[in-house]
Amino acid sequence: MASYILKRLLLMIPTLLGVLLVTFIVTQFVPGGPVEQYMAEAKAGAGGSAEGGGLSYRGAQGVDSKKLEQIKALYGFDKPPHERFWQMLGQYARFDLGKSFFQNKDVWQLILEKLPVSISLGLWTFFISYLIAVPLGVAKAVRAGSRFDLVTTLLVLVGYAIPGFVLGVALLVVFGGQLQWFPLRGLTSSNWEELSWGARIVDYLWHIAMPITAMVVGSFAVTTMLTKNSFLEEIRKQYVLTARAKGLSERQVLWKHVLRNALMPIIAGFPAAFLGAFFTGALLIETLFSLDGLGLLSYESVIRRDYPVVLGTLYLFTLIGLITKLISDLGYVLVDPRVKFD
Repeated sequence: MASYILKRLLLMIPTLLGVLLVTFIVTQFVPGGPVEQYMAEAKAGAGGSAEGGGLSYRGAQGVDSKKLEQIKALYGFDKPPHERFWQMLGQYARFDLGKSFFQNKDVWQLILEKLPVSISLGLWTFFISYLIAVPLGVAKAVRAGSRFDLVTTLLVLVGYAIPGFVLGVALLVVFGGQLQWFPLRGLTSSNWEELSWGARIVDYLWHIAMPITAMVVGSFAVTTMLTKNSFLEEIRKQYVLTARAKGLSERQVLWKHVLRNALMPIIAGFPAAFLGAFFTGALLIETLFSLDGLGLLSYESVIRRDYPVVLGTLYLFTLIGLITKLISDLGYVLVDPRVKFD
């Protein structure tokens, strides 16, 4: 087991290097970099234009060359690309993600500021999805082929087919605009600090209801159908017939014998699903409901060409994803002893 973990950890290094290298190369050729944006703003009234990814500056025509060099040095573009790349890798090895070009804050500080929103969305999405989907999948397996099974299958598949942002727009229009039952934006009200603790909890749940609904509805189908199919596969096995023949009740058979084996693939997938709820699929929801989280931070950084934030968050998310995948693979072995590392 130790050799397997060591091998996987060593394989993370070239994966991280590859992701960072490709992204770094792309940023060198994307037009509208930070230097170009600065020059465009400086010459906004002069009709100048800027293009290129740190290679040429037509927007800098007529600008003092010494001033241009100072601006390039300010953003670190006075060094050749390969030198900047190796410098970046040295910083990342020390978990120094750099400083934002435009927000005058460390990337770590920005991530910590946006993390509470992503935690709120991720935790609620993860727990509500599993708390509903797993029991629903068990109920569908027990009643396989019944009207209940057909109706719930139709409902979860319809929910899966509706994109989260489309459902979010519908919720905003109906419940936020027409009926005005829920607030349109933010996680808390403007008078949050003045409320009591009980009122704060109610206010928070009131604000989070529509975003969580938009994120959760589409996530039921996969977990529900996986649970159902796993239960059906286990119910047909010989040990279930043996347990029933010994006189055990159906409840004992399902919850003491079938449940543990049927939930193995779901339990092993907990780490990936848990962290995936934080870092994937929330961008459009955060934008719709004006929630300032990690998804919105990444999107705005790409639009503004804030390269330290783009590369820093990409490095962090990739590292978390690789570690999560390793934990998920280890979970299969811990849950099911029949799985071997070799």
